[in-house]
Formats: sequence, structure tokens, C-alpha cells
Amino acid sequence: MNPTLRNLPIEQRIRLVEDLWDSIAADQCALSLTDKQKTELDRRLDAYEADGNKGRPAEEAVAVIRKCL
Repeated sequence: MNPTLRNLPIEQRIRLVEDLWDSIAADQCALSLTDKQKTELDRRLDAYEADGNKGRPAEEAVAVIRKCL
């Protein structure tokens, strides 16, 4: 690890990682998928659509997680 980064407070390092990730997410259309990745995504989408289970609202999932903490 870069020694200069190591000297930063952890909160600042986390913020840097978040900012970096956000910049990657903003440019994600610049990344090309391989044919294998496209095939896998299609397979997963087909499985999701065939399953019929649309999951549950995020608020409900978070509430269950908080109960377990």
C-alpha cells in the first residue's frame, strides 16, 4: 500500500474509494462485455424471468438484516 495513503484517516480513505468507485460506475458504458459475459447475463435474466420470484422490497430486507444484528 502507498505509505501516503496509509497516513490518511480511515474515513478519508473510505471516501476516496467511494469517489473512485463512483467515477468507474459513471464510465461503465465504456467497458465492453465479452461474448461469454453477455451469454451469462442472458442466461441469468432468463432464469430470473422464468422463476417469477421478484424478491422483496429493500426496506423489508434491511429490516430483517437489522433484526439479526
